[in-house]
Amino acid sequence: MTQTLEISDDLMDRLESHCEEGQSPEELVEELVSVYETEGTFLQEGYSE
Repeated sequence: MTQTLEISDDLMDRLESHCEEGQSPEELVEELVSVYETEGTFLQEGYSE
């Protein structure tokens, strides 16, 4: 089943700026989710629980 997620133009611009050459924003999101599922968290500089 395919779901549609609406995002703002600003967020789409941010996603596109992080894509590697030939990579779609959808592929970037898939990669980010995969990293999150594998690692359990994203690393953020200056972030601590």
